[in-house]
Amino acid sequence: MLKTPAGRPRLMFVVTEDWYFVSHRLPLARAARDAGYEVLVATRLADKADTIRREGFAVIDLTKMRRTGRNPFSELSAITELVGIYRAHRPDIVHHIAMKPVLYGSIAARIAGVRSIVNNLAGLGFVFSSQSAKARVLRPAIRQLLALALNRPRTLTIVQNSDDARVMTDAIGVAPAQLRLIKGSGVDPSLYPAQHQEEAPPLVVLASRMIRDKGIADFVAAATQLRRDGGAEARFVLLGSPDIGNPHAIPEAELQAYDRDGVVAWWGHRDDMPDILARSAIVCLPTTYGEGIPKILIEAAAAGCAIVSYDVAGCREIVTDGGNGLLVRPGDIAGLAAALGSLLADPARRAAMGQRGRARVEAEFAQERILAQTLAIYAETVSR
Repeated sequence: MLKTPAGRPRLMFVVTEDWYFVSHRLPLARAARDAGYEVLVATRLADKADTIRREGFAVIDLTKMRRTGRNPFSELSAITELVGIYRAHRPDIVHHIAMKPVLYGSIAARIAGVRSIVNNLAGLGFVFSSQSAKARVLRPAIRQLLALALNRPRTLTIVQNSDDARVMTDAIGVAPAQLRLIKGSGVDPSLYPAQHQEEAPPLVVLASRMIRDKGIADFVAAATQLRRDGGAEARFVLLGSPDIGNPHAIPEAELQAYDRDGVVAWWGHRDDMPDILARSAIVCLPTTYGEGIPKILIEAAAAGCAIVSYDVAGCREIVTDGGNGLLVRPGDIAGLAAALGSLLADPARRAAMGQRGRARVEAEFAQERILAQTLAIYAETVSR
């Protein structure tokens, strides 16, 4: 068991949303506890607060930080709140997850004298992926802030894909010695049957937060084109809820309208994803968001599903075009429909893709491997 002269090292996770911590980082927190860390979680407490408490982790409510906050006074209060939290709880390591906690938490950690910082950028998000006017205005300032935050002593930054690693070094100027590449948050392959059993007619699913940048409209348009052109029989399904508070969230009324039209069904949020994926033929994610590695694509590969996605950072880290799926030029709806149609017409090809995807997850993306890599980073920061 890991020890320090002061006893158990105190590790604090900082993440804006409690549901994200539970869905993506709870296994890591358990592994850290088992490795000898005292684990604290600072997050905005909502529906998953009791889930975190039942694990025995100390929970601190982030009342000021919001993913979509833009008011300068509110943003300053979020940093001030973090400074107070760090001074009160005195973590040995803070693990900041996602862009805003990385930026604000790094500032607060330096003010409060936190010894070791681990930053986790699960994709570069809207600011680096969007071509909107707002993103173009924000991008230079975010680049400068990241360079200041990440090029500090006893600071290590995790990125999830090689494209983001290049952006960090080439465009932002982060020293390569302070970067670590860990491919996603991992999945447990044992949750998915080794033998994939599709239902009939084939099920094609898009599972994500229901926000526009995830390609929901493109998926619906491609499904509509396949139906219109008399493509292979299939059921097209959206899985997920609107991301309340996200400015790009798709209203529930719009999702219900898709469902009524009959081309694409909307099933909302589901807790039985392993079962759904085990029955699915294809998982489609035409995202243009600044992804790290979408967890749903790792889950899809683990379940033996063929994958169709846009050829963007993060997606191409898990999908090999022609190997375990097909990559399509972003925004090419005709190409998306063609890719889906070709796999729907060829069960043997998608089965082979599913087998290759499963093998790749076991070799590169299995949860046990990802957890070990992250714990090694913690040990490295403690020993510095």
